[in-house]
Amino acid sequence: MIEVHYDRGVYLPGCDHLWLDPRGTRPFAFISHAHTDHTGHHQRTILTDATARFMRARMGSSGKVQHVLKYGEQREFGSFKATLLPAGHVLGSAQVLINQGGERLLYTGDFKLRPGLSAEAAQCIEADTLIMETTFGLPHYKFPPAAKTIARILEFCRSTLAEGSVPVLLGYSLGKAQEILAALAGAELPVMLHGSIWQMTRLYEELGAVFPAYTRFEPEQVAGHVLISPPMTKGSAMLEKITEKRIAMITGWGLDEGAVYRYGCDSVFPLSDHADYGELMEMVDLVKPSRVFTLHGYADEFALDLRRRGIDAWSLTGGNQLEFGL
Repeated sequence: MIEVHYDRGVYLPGCDHLWLDPRGTRPFAFISHAHTDHTGHHQRTILTDATARFMRARMGSSGKVQHVLKYGEQREFGSFKATLLPAGHVLGSAQVLINQGGERLLYTGDFKLRPGLSAEAAQCIEADTLIMETTFGLPHYKFPPAAKTIARILEFCRSTLAEGSVPVLLGYSLGKAQEILAALAGAELPVMLHGSIWQMTRLYEELGAVFPAYTRFEPEQVAGHVLISPPMTKGSAMLEKITEKRIAMITGWGLDEGAVYRYGCDSVFPLSDHADYGELMEMVDLVKPSRVFTLHGYADEFALDLRRRGIDAWSLTGGNQLEFGL
């Protein structure tokens, strides 16, 4: 089977020394999406056009030599062929299917299976080996229907505005912020975007996304608006100058008990761009792999759950808990 290693990124030595979402600089790498924990200044990169554009905007480069693939396009790279599939995480996010000598390996990167408002719907395909991210790999992580969460966010915004305060919604500049903005469509709420979110949203629109009206953040004019801002701005001078405000964090970790206190916000809403536990299990069922490797989050725990179901599964990033019979 295709040899798989892990060292600050997945490494496939027998596939022309290809790395999958590595940290640091590598000669040859696949980049699943443009969040900074998945990118790097590599010599050669395999990625989507959207990811390349976001990387250039955020870090000035997307690799010295780019192999830009469309979804569903198969391209040959020395000893293997690669095909990119939508991951449903953020716009342009991709899974990669590696085919070498008839053996198939699917690497998901960050993904979700439920439909979103601002990213392509994920696709699944059968493979011999599945390497999957398991951020929310515990059974209690089950996200409520997005429509219910969005309704709660809208109520938060309307009630805050009615009180004469500014509702501040915190979400990452790439992906989460655009999902929040798309969720406000039809609500007829005036919206302002933090500068970094405004820049990414303009790129989304160049790539064909459609959003409700918005303006760029202006401190003197923010009253009466919903402000969408990155989490890093919480506690910043920018937000401190808005004297009347209520702050909500938008994150899948909002399912955790005490999340409001953990984030120090007025509210936390569990809207996520990652798969929950049920979707992780569904992905395994759809791919039908002979073996599974897990990454990130609750990788150990999820791999153990799979082994208890008779699936050959191991964490690449953890210690792999041992099962003891009672």
